[in-house]
Formats: sequence, structure tokens, C-alpha cells
Amino acid sequence: MDEQLNHAPCGFLTLSEDGVILSINQTLLKILDYTQDSLTGQHVNSILTVPARMFFQFYFFSLLKLEHQVEEMYISLASNKGEEIPVLINALSRRVKETTLFECILIPMRKRNEFENELLLAKKETEEALKAKHKVNAELETTLKKLQIQKEELLELNKQNHNYKIETKKELELARVIQETSLTDPINNEKVQMEVFYNASGELSGDIYGIYQIDQHRFGIILLDVMGHGISSALITMTLQSLFQRLISAGFAVEIVMKELDSHLHKLFRNNEEARHYSTGIFLLIDTEKQIIEYVNAGHPPALWQDSDGKQYELFSTAPPLGTFEGVEFKTKTFTFSKGGRLLLYTDGVDPLASNHLAPLLKKTIALPLFKLKEEILQSLNNEKNVYHKNDDESFILIDLK
Repeated sequence: MDEQLNHAPCGFLTLSEDGVILSINQTLLKILDYTQDSLTGQHVNSILTVPARMFFQFYFFSLLKLEHQVEEMYISLASNKGEEIPVLINALSRRVKETTLFECILIPMRKRNEFENELLLAKKETEEALKAKHKVNAELETTLKKLQIQKEELLELNKQNHNYKIETKKELELARVIQETSLTDPINNEKVQMEVFYNASGELSGDIYGIYQIDQHRFGIILLDVMGHGISSALITMTLQSLFQRLISAGFAVEIVMKELDSHLHKLFRNNEEARHYSTGIFLLIDTEKQIIEYVNAGHPPALWQDSDGKQYELFSTAPPLGTFEGVEFKTKTFTFSKGGRLLLYTDGVDPLASNHLAPLLKKTIALPLFKLKEEILQSLNNEKNVYHKNDDESFILIDLK
């Protein structure tokens, strides 16, 4: 890095396609209170706040890969001392010697935030003063009369709604049973062993998964998380489930399955953008004879692969979430495995704060059978609920390759 860029009045860093920091200038190091050696070679998550990590994963990298540039994206960095530093980021994608690099300019925005907050506060105080000034006794009397009429109407509506509420609860319970019935059972034989967990945050869930044995040696596993959790999300999961069940059972290639699911969501909401939903998802095709795993991760939390010796790999996102951008090219990633490895697929309800507690838990329990590991993960989930009082759908799949 030349001297002028190294001490420019703004931050500069270069990232690999996988998000690893390749270079960083002194200006940004000073802002973050880090040394060059402590950040070079580290993943960019090490200088991002927790919300910014999710934002980078779902949007920043996706936009760079699709449009090759990002303009005026607002995120927060985390300094070495834990201070949150708001910045404006511009970035572009560049090919250098057959390698894709992401070059980023970062401009601190502390003063701007302070000015904007002061303006918003002044605006709020002015609006409240104007409302109080124009309030007159005549309006108050009219309002009271309207409230009395509305009260009487509400009493009548409450009587009608009581029966409706009872009927709706019955219908939702039936829908929940139908949704859970559509879930496939885990497969356990001489080649694979599986454990699954599925828990809706309400009557219905936005999570859905499918486990299929395609032939003697191939197994397809898919896990999707539709935006939100409720009736609308549950309806979408059911349309996706019928589609991926047919495609996977027929042995279609990984990228074709994901492309068809993406196209389905676009067609579903083509005439109603306000109702549009997207879905994160990961699909793996395991071949126990060739000992290879093919996968596509569409904006989903990274699955964890652990070798028999405890070495771990994260199956990071390779494409944006399904239903977000049209014309996305889904590229299949492939890796080989040896017997004795272990896979963990999960939705963000299992690790909503990206706290990275699952990888250490998986390594610590390498000698435990799958059902014991499942108990450990459920205990971890209960502990997080007590601390953060979170409310989200929770699903995960555990797989041992014998």
C-alpha cells in the first residue's frame, strides 16, 4: 500500500471474496485501535458489530457479487475497546490475477449522527408543541362523544370476536399439525445417522426442512427459513416444501433445485411487491460412495462441518437469499469427506446473535453420540432464552457420516 493511501483521511481495506482482511491502512487501524498484524488475515467479522455481521453476510457481499459495487452503505464497526463506530462504506469488486478482491472506503459518521439526533429531537418537540397549541375544548368534546360511540361498538365486536377467536385457534392448531406432518423423518442406517429439532415460535413456523434418500448412496438435505414467523410465512413454506420434495426426490442437481425455489418465490409475488417474502436456505447433496458433499447456501447461517479429528469448516453463504434478486446464478460448492465426520445445519433462531457458540459446543462434544449432542444444543438454547428472551422459530439437523 502506497504512503499516500496508507495515511488518507478515510479508512481503506481490501477483502478476499470470503471476507478475509488482506490489507488495511493506518487511518482505519488508528480509528479501530488495532495493529496491522492483529487484523491482517482475520475475517472482517472481527471489526464488525453483531448486527453489521448479519448485514454484511446477507446484503454487502451479495450486492458486491451481483453488482460489483456498493455505494453509501451505513454500518457500524467495533473498535478494539468495544466502541461502536458508525461509518459510511463504498466498495467495489475487482479482479486481480484471476482473484476477486473487494476494495472498501470507510468514512466515520460520528458527528453526522449527533447532528441528526439533535434535529430529530427538535422536530419532535416542535410537533408536540403545535399539537398542544391547537387543541381546543370543542375538539375534546367531539372526541369524547366519538369514544363513547366506539366503546359501544367495541363491546359488540368483542362479543362477536370471542367465537371467532375460538374458531381461529382451532384452525391454526389444525394448520400446525398439517405443517409438522409434512416434515420428513431423519434417516438412520449403516451410512448416515441423523437427529432433528423443530420448534415454532407460535402456532405456525417459517422454518421448513426436508430429508430424502435419493438412491442407495445419495441423500438430499434442505433447510429453509422464510422471512417472519406466522400464517403468511407458513403458507409460503408449504408451497416451497411441495416443490423441493419433488425436485430432490427426482435427483435434480443442487443448483437447479435452488434456482427453481428462487424462481418460484419471484413468480409468487410478481403481482404484489408489498406481500413479497424472501427465504434463506441451504441444500446439501451427500454421496456416501464418492464421499463428496455438494451444497448451495443462499444467505443462510453457515452450516458446520467437523472432521473425525475435530477440524471444523463453515459452509458460508454462496448466494443471496431466495426471492431477493432476479437472475441470481447459484454455484455449487463441493468438498470431500472421510467417514466419522459430523454436520450441523441450523436456522438463525438457534443462534440469533451470531455468538459463535455452536462451533465450540460441537468440538467439545465430538465423542458424544448425536442424541446427546442434541440435548446439549437444546440446553444451550434454553440458556439463551433466559438471557435474551428471544422469540423465533428454531430448527436444526445433525448428521453423522459413518
